[in-house]
Amino acid sequence: MIRLAISVVLLCQAHLYAQGPQPPCGKGSVPPYPALDSPPIVTFWSESDFGHDWRPPACTGWSEVGFSTLITTVARFRYTSGEDGLLRHIGAISELAGMRYWSTTHKQWLTLIVDAYASIGSRSPQRRDDFTPDEMQQGKVLYLEQVDNLSGKAIYRMHIAEASADRLVFDVENVSLMRYFFVTLFHPGDVQSVYFLDRESGNTWRYYSIARTGRNASRLTTGHESSSINRAVAFYRSLVGIPTDQEPPAAR
Repeated sequence: MIRLAISVVLLCQAHLYAQGPQPPCGKGSVPPYPALDSPPIVTFWSESDFGHDWRPPACTGWSEVGFSTLITTVARFRYTSGEDGLLRHIGAISELAGMRYWSTTHKQWLTLIVDAYASIGSRSPQRRDDFTPDEMQQGKVLYLEQVDNLSGKAIYRMHIAEASADRLVFDVENVSLMRYFFVTLFHPGDVQSVYFLDRESGNTWRYYSIARTGRNASRLTTGHESSSINRAVAFYRSLVGIPTDQEPPAAR
């Protein structure tokens, strides 16, 4: 009976995974959340899992089908400063500078985000102070510039989709070209991510992120599973207040 029960659970999980990732939008999340204080579950999805023309869940706001890279990160974490503290931390764009990740190529911790700052608009690189919680209201669109150690400098749009005492949802995408030297890696809108933060109870929160690069992204950026996982974990750690270079890394 125990073996039968385990087999049924595994079959159900396989069926859910075959449908692709599912953010927490009126349905149970896929992948499911791990136990509180456990390491995040990071899944690197393959086109072979559910087809070339995968259609994103409606609550992501993504209209294009398919992907070249698709990653989900799910976790439970403790946070004592409430939704205002989370908004203040998310809006502190300058604090992203110096974020580190484990490079599986170089076998060491490297700086992932060389520089980052809030900007005054989509066409202007002019710096401004970090965003305040009062600015990060539902429906608000904000802009930031970020310098990645590989893909270089780019302007991003951050949209606050939901902002309440128990739920924060925001999405980020590039609005400028991203190049490596003279090679275009990503066109505008090719790099997208959505973050769902839900209060479970008291100081316990759930974290779900889904990130993808579009099908037209350069082939130079695809197939780096371990590196992509470590980058996703770095952003999770940064958001929830864990040192981004804390041992062990998610993938060696």
